[in-house]
Amino acid sequence: QVQLVESGGGLVQAGGSLRLSCAASGLTFSSYAMAWFRQAPGKEREFVAGISRSSVNINYEDSVKGRFTISRDNAKNTVYLQMNSLKPEDTAVYYCAADLYGLGDGAVNRYTYWGQGTQVTVSS
Repeated sequence: QVQLVESGGGLVQAGGSLRLSCAASGLTFSSYAMAWFRQAPGKEREFVAGISRSSVNINYEDSVKGRFTISRDNAKNTVYLQMNSLKPEDTAVYYCAADLYGLGDGAVNRYTYWGQGTQVTVSS
């Protein structure tokens, strides 16, 4: 059974930092591109960052470029999202997702497996 379990969310003041982790099990992690999406109340789920299987291809949504960094450790079956200079508009539930043989892009329908999400709240 495939499981993606996010952790690291919480409440932080604007300008602060958080590091999200997503631990995967039940799949061959190195065969999957991984990504982070987020969904704020009343809004659609949006792509945040993605990383290919070998970390060669990395993509970011424009509003997080220069502030967020996605990385992965295939030995630990874990993908990370380092979030710096957080803004109130970053407040959302953050989800990790896995795409078999994917490129780590924002095509949401390609992602087969999803975690349950972790809440990130940035206060002003």
